[in-house]
Amino acid sequence: MNEICLMGIITNRGMREKFLAFFKQNDIQVVFSTLGEGTASSAILDYLGMEATEKALYFAFVTPNIWKHLKRELYTKVKIDIPGRGIAFLIPLSSIGGKRALKYLTAGQEVVVEEESTLKNTEFELLITIANTGHIETIMDAARSAKAPGGTVIHAKGTGAEHARKFLGISLAEEKEMIFIVVRSAQKNVIMRAIMEQAGIKTPAGAIVFSLPVTSTAGLRMLEDEQLE
Repeated sequence: MNEICLMGIITNRGMREKFLAFFKQNDIQVVFSTLGEGTASSAILDYLGMEATEKALYFAFVTPNIWKHLKRELYTKVKIDIPGRGIAFLIPLSSIGGKRALKYLTAGQEVVVEEESTLKNTEFELLITIANTGHIETIMDAARSAKAPGGTVIHAKGTGAEHARKFLGISLAEEKEMIFIVVRSAQKNVIMRAIMEQAGIKTPAGAIVFSLPVTSTAGLRMLEDEQLE
């Protein structure tokens, strides 16, 4: 699945309308957004010409070809190179749980599914589950049934609800919760399958799950010990 990437954009909340217009103009139908705060020191902020404002984070799923186009647009249309406008980055995905979820997340893009690359052959992976609000316990119960460790939750909003019925056959709420769980690569498929079966897109949780390669970790001794029992 090395032809699908997660694009992340971090910007000031005041840029929200500009970025929503940017996604719409470039036909990026499904975008997940959440809020955050910057942590840079005042000296760094002064150097970059930025204020210590609240941040907005946007996540979308794109192919490398789409990213090349978006990158040009970020420079020419959004002027992302202006201090304070924000940053954008790309992370390769290991896998996405289910063909319907893949079609929904990459609506309108030409996707090539290939064998996982060497980068994906890592000891750990980060599972990210995006689900309707109010179903955290359902997701975690499903994950724990496959011996997953604990997770971390952030709240977000999603776009592209009108495309959900077309690609998934269901309606999705805008309010979302994103659950992050670091797992051993050997356990990834079992945990993803458990989440899809117990809390997938045809359940009230409406969960979509995908994984990212983790190339290095620290402080996961407890996780290692748990999965060696």
